[in-house]
Amino acid sequence: MTRSVIRMVGCAAVLALAAVPGVAAAQDVRTVDAETGPVAFANAVAVKVGEDGQGGGTVITETQRSPVSPGGSKLSQDRSTVPASDGEKNAIGPHYAINLGRFEPGASPFPAGVTSREHNIVATLRDTTVPAAVAESNYALRDLRAETAEDSTITEDSTTAETTEPSGGAESAPGSSVASTVLAFEGARSAVECAAADDVTAETTADALWVLGEDGELAPAELPRGDAELRLENLPLGAPLNLQDADDEHSTSDVVVRRVTEFDQLLRQEKWRGGDVTAAAGWHVEIISQLRDAEGEDLGKVVRTRMVFGGVSCSLPHGFAALPPRSQQRPAVPIKIPAGVSVQESGQEPLGYALVGAGLVLGAAALLVRRPARRRGCEQVRQNGE
Repeated sequence: MTRSVIRMVGCAAVLALAAVPGVAAAQDVRTVDAETGPVAFANAVAVKVGEDGQGGGTVITETQRSPVSPGGSKLSQDRSTVPASDGEKNAIGPHYAINLGRFEPGASPFPAGVTSREHNIVATLRDTTVPAAVAESNYALRDLRAETAEDSTITEDSTTAETTEPSGGAESAPGSSVASTVLAFEGARSAVECAAADDVTAETTADALWVLGEDGELAPAELPRGDAELRLENLPLGAPLNLQDADDEHSTSDVVVRRVTEFDQLLRQEKWRGGDVTAAAGWHVEIISQLRDAEGEDLGKVVRTRMVFGGVSCSLPHGFAALPPRSQQRPAVPIKIPAGVSVQESGQEPLGYALVGAGLVLGAAALLVRRPARRRGCEQVRQNGE
């Protein structure tokens, strides 16, 4: 197997390509071109917080890419939360956390009745060379400030805390951390398949959705239909960042939930590419935080937080034709794009050279972009896990 290595100058990544398409094709006619052929991508969670100068950043979890020969690439169950490291926490702020469905007994961030489960994030190249991807999981977005406040209340009066039931909204299991949850999906599923230029499917569904209400309680919400959006305004929720003069108690947020219907609506790395024909799916959540000071006065500052849960895509080149299925197939040849570091100019989207784990070898790094609050200039892309 021939290996091509591209060396990037300075802080760029080193890309290791597992096979040269021309050579692989001679051995297996079902191998597709790694750069232009049919491909699928699947991602669990991507988050972008704030704009330049606000101190926010971007975290994109380990994106799975379909192999160049029939097979699949699946996200490890080791990824169960965001942030999962200090680097990720520094990129998106200290206050928000996302659970991907799995939790310990007595520590559920979901409403009562939602059981712990493993996610299923897979990008596949079918035996016919048709690309497909699916992302299935439960998601819970938590505001950790609420959890801290609850712990303080329990410390002051543990007897009252143990016997008082929630005043409304979603019921919580005993000992759960659902009190800090501001949004939750149960049974979220996004899937795409690109069988032909005129046969492309994309769907985004969920069994249930809960969102924080104006009364501060988690309550069931109706899922938006089609391309419509669900918008809830003036919710008691602060920004994920700590910003000067902003007071969490007085700041409020609008929450907008809608489906991903276009490729450009995904939060993705540069190596996550489209094609001549592309389909995309996923749940897009935007939180628009209006900052106020301790007196309740509007500071005239807004922090926008974008999240994509279960972002998936598939794409085809011009002239693609699926191959007939066969009964036996060779194992997929894994591709791994190793971790690297890049320096990025302020205002650009993340480069993320090393963040797509393709084939049967999964990428072990998430994309981190930190935008400094005080000095406008370069953004640093960090990756961990290698």
